[in-house]
Amino acid sequence: MSRLFKVSSRFSPAGDQPVAIKQLVSGIESGLACQTLLGVTGSGKTFTIANVIESIQRPTIIMAHNKTLAAQLYGEFKEFFPNNSVEYFVSYYDYYQPEAYVPTSDTFIEKDASINEHIEQMRLSATKALMEREDAIIVATVSAIYGLGDPQSYLKMMMHLDRGDRVDQRTILRRLAELQYTRNDADFRRATYRVRGDVIDVFPAESEKEAIRLELFDDELESISEFDPLTGEVFRKLPRATIYPKTHYVTPRQTIIDATESIKMELKDRLQQLRDNNKLVEAQRLEQRTQYDLEMMIELGYCNGIENYSRYLSGNKPGEAPPTLFDYIPDNALLVIDESHVTVPQIGAMYKGDRSRKETLVEYGFRLPSALDNRPMKFEEWEARRPQTIFVSATPGKYEEEHQDQVAEQVVRPTGLVDPEIEVRSATTQVDDLVMEINKTVAKEERVLVTVMTKRMAEDLTEFLHEQGIRVRYLHSDIDTVERVEIIRDLRIGTFDVLVGINLLREGLDMPEVSLVTILDADKEGFLRSERSLIQTIGRAARNINGRAILYGDRITGSMERAISETARRRQKQLDFNKEHGIIPKGVFKSVADILEGAVIIGRKKGAKGKRSVAEPLAEYQVPMTPEAMTKAIKVLETKMMEHSRNLEFEQAAAVRDEIAALREQVLKH
Repeated sequence: MSRLFKVSSRFSPAGDQPVAIKQLVSGIESGLACQTLLGVTGSGKTFTIANVIESIQRPTIIMAHNKTLAAQLYGEFKEFFPNNSVEYFVSYYDYYQPEAYVPTSDTFIEKDASINEHIEQMRLSATKALMEREDAIIVATVSAIYGLGDPQSYLKMMMHLDRGDRVDQRTILRRLAELQYTRNDADFRRATYRVRGDVIDVFPAESEKEAIRLELFDDELESISEFDPLTGEVFRKLPRATIYPKTHYVTPRQTIIDATESIKMELKDRLQQLRDNNKLVEAQRLEQRTQYDLEMMIELGYCNGIENYSRYLSGNKPGEAPPTLFDYIPDNALLVIDESHVTVPQIGAMYKGDRSRKETLVEYGFRLPSALDNRPMKFEEWEARRPQTIFVSATPGKYEEEHQDQVAEQVVRPTGLVDPEIEVRSATTQVDDLVMEINKTVAKEERVLVTVMTKRMAEDLTEFLHEQGIRVRYLHSDIDTVERVEIIRDLRIGTFDVLVGINLLREGLDMPEVSLVTILDADKEGFLRSERSLIQTIGRAARNINGRAILYGDRITGSMERAISETARRRQKQLDFNKEHGIIPKGVFKSVADILEGAVIIGRKKGAKGKRSVAEPLAEYQVPMTPEAMTKAIKVLETKMMEHSRNLEFEQAAAVRDEIAALREQVLKH
């Protein structure tokens, strides 16, 4: 059932937000194809977009450039729209190694992947919401431009059931098998069904907590109800139900039969071509692999790597773009691209890397040439398919500047905080000067971010600062998401005072405790010291009332000059607004508990209430334990940690990880 979009928040638009909202809504209603929301760090860009969605009442796709940012946005929009359908669409692989061939060493790498079932369920839930509801908000990564099952085939495969239908049990079970559901009377879980007499329980593939019960009387569907698969509690009786396929790649039987005939014809032509060129090994390899796939498709309806035959299954012509999430979205949808200066170039880069790998597979007989059409969309294809778009960034890129019909500027923050003051100092004595500034800042119980040019310099500088008695850590590309969140949390709660990094300190870090940002070798022109990178890095100090930035360089480059000038312009506008409206800037203060916002507390004693502070150890692990008991406890906590990670609760996963580390230390002592 569709509902109106309604923002739920105790705040009202403030600062530049009301003007930006009005401007963007007016632009959408006027039919503008592209607009830009130029919003500085901490100006509430997400809240502005939420109010735009409420005003226009249209389904919305929000694209982010990585899973971490997408998870953050998903959480925020779930809070803003608790009564609407907010969904999450990202790659469902925890681990993915695509098939590849290295000719120089004659090495073939099999496809290897670990699918996250929870994310697969959320993807199916997202497409279901787009088909059934007008109040859908889908938060997606660039996986949205990758091939997905054809929506027409997907729609044809859905099983519609109405109370009172004349249908026998055998027909329902056969249809469930076609949807790739499996019978499991013992372990009832997602994408399975069980049969007990005249009762069929189905656990829908897109559902997380609700299952469907079908009760038959002879050949009549007497009752349909929704129930809790864990407790058996019936939530409600339903007049009708729709069972969606287990996967987006489910295809009608006739389509598969037709596809196999077309694949055989292509195989024949390709084998002749290879043999004419005396590529006999490649021809034999291709024939064996393809014949095996064809037999699997005919017998089971699918095969491993069925996506490589997607052109025939979707009925596309050679070279045509594959079906993607964009084929599921309605015509009146809105597209919002967050951190567009990173996301847009990423969309453009996906196709070329994929193409190069597949061309090698085709050349050496591992795949048919039609496998090249199993690919992400080209940039121009994405441009042609995307609906009305809002680019959101503090530093819009060249593409946005060339295509935007209007810019809504959101420079003033609701808190009254202003952009940091910027100083330029000599790079000759940058490390000594940095140590002095760190000591001053730490004395005020504030934190420092330091950006450097290379991983080696990050490591050396961290070691040097540590020798000076400074509590310091560094971030680098090898650190995974959970550990990254843990490091940021430790910085905020004061476990250490200085964080050194390279390019990981730019987007999406919300650390109000940081009052000083320093950029070493700021005069080394390049990507890491471009105008946009500098503005983003400087912005990390904008959430603190004492925020300032120091750029170390022996000359002022063009990028430095433009970044300093733009920051000064924004700062002046913010100061003028504050003066005009009598606003006194307020620092953003978040307690330690807020870092683990919404955390489910583990290891709490029976009857205990409230949240556990991050710094507190688990109660039941404070008492003396045997090494065997500790080992068991570690296993329990590891399961908990993986569960939090699967549910995208990275902060909670990091908290459990701390407990595991503490217990392991105790085990070693024994």
